[in-house]
Amino acid sequence: MGIPDRLAGLLEKNRVHFEILQHREAFTAQELAAIEHVKGKQHAKVVIVKADGERLMTVVPADHRVDLEKLSKMTGKRLELAAEEEFAPLFPDCAKGAMPPFGSLYNLPTYVDRSLTRAEHIVFEAGTHTDAVKMRYADYERLAKPIVGDFAAKLH
Repeated sequence: MGIPDRLAGLLEKNRVHFEILQHREAFTAQELAAIEHVKGKQHAKVVIVKADGERLMTVVPADHRVDLEKLSKMTGKRLELAAEEEFAPLFPDCAKGAMPPFGSLYNLPTYVDRSLTRAEHIVFEAGTHTDAVKMRYADYERLAKPIVGDFAAKLH
């Protein structure tokens, strides 16, 4: 399984400069950040949340977690983390848990924590556990059109 065609197509169609980083298989955002020699605050981690029955894609730095209380205030909805087996079918072209942070490719609204907006470049999983994409945050924001807010808390 390679990078999903819909992700590659989006990046190429919009003429975005990006790098594909191949690495040994990894399953956690913190592990990926270390393998890719990227600070946790630059690795964009996707967390799927249930909001009154619908799914939201949230994107936070690898060294943070989603603060459901803050996000609930922002969305006005009752929230809970979605279990991987509940949302995996939404990403049929991605390895389990390796979805890229472009909710629009999967008909999901995308919320990005403001702390990621300070990074010049971000790195994120590209549909596999062995491929990542590095691109300018400004390009990511232009393509993903996320809702930006303060809803992440630093991991201890």
